[in-house]
Amino acid sequence: MVPYAIEWSWPETPLAIAITIAVAVVARWLLLRGIRRASRLAVERANARRQQQGSDSEALLAARHAARAATMGSLLRSVVNATIAVLAVLTVLAILNIPLTPLLASAGVGGVALGFGAQSLVKDYLSGIFMIVEDQYGVGDLVDLGDVTGTVEDVGLRVTRVRDGSGQVWYVRNGEIVRVGNQSQGWSTAVVDIPVDTTENSTRVIEVLDAVVDAVHADPDWSSVLLETPKVVGVQSVEAGRMTIRVIAKTQPNQAAGVQRVILDRGLQALKDAGVKGPRVLPTPPTL
Repeated sequence: MVPYAIEWSWPETPLAIAITIAVAVVARWLLLRGIRRASRLAVERANARRQQQGSDSEALLAARHAARAATMGSLLRSVVNATIAVLAVLTVLAILNIPLTPLLASAGVGGVALGFGAQSLVKDYLSGIFMIVEDQYGVGDLVDLGDVTGTVEDVGLRVTRVRDGSGQVWYVRNGEIVRVGNQSQGWSTAVVDIPVDTTENSTRVIEVLDAVVDAVHADPDWSSVLLETPKVVGVQSVEAGRMTIRVIAKTQPNQAAGVQRVILDRGLQALKDAGVKGPRVLPTPPTL
């Protein structure tokens, strides 16, 4: 066995090492600059999309997008730094004639073993990266993740923390999320069904409800919540003794429930004052 010796010749070897380090530094600078530019463009596109959707929470959205860009930028910078450092070290070792075959073989075997043992972990991290990049949801959003529905409290690369309506905290692995329903992006829709007797004049009922929704839209307490004047779309269904009139309102995100309650409460009171009868309860036929 002939031992390997470090190959050193002046000035070729130090010149080659210096060129390798210089190339690594320049490549790192260019890649980091590209990452910063891509992060900024992604945030600008997200802001433009949110503005088109009619969201007015500019301060909250700006903070959310800045945090998302910082997270992705930090992750990509770490990957770039580690990759360039490894390539630079391997190149310098090759210049010094240090054998790389045993090192690469050991790294390959270790990587395969780690890959088999950490498949779910890699899946979680990749899913978390794409969720952040695509802005599927963020902290404060009301989401439906399939098995759990609630408010997002934290978004990580591996786990998303959600608190449901009962106050219970759920930790959902990002790799296990196959669908996301986000009720906080852009706007929400409040749907109100108001029942009356089938003998009532539907045109008269709609006129009463039109006055109600106009009053709600003019109310200072609700004008900032409603994105437009609610619409009485007309008769939704007719059953035995019951006619249902539907009202639809476009609201700020997560504000649909409050709008539904106020329109239903004021609508029922206005119909009562106008002498409109509620739905009849028909007698149950006797069983034989």
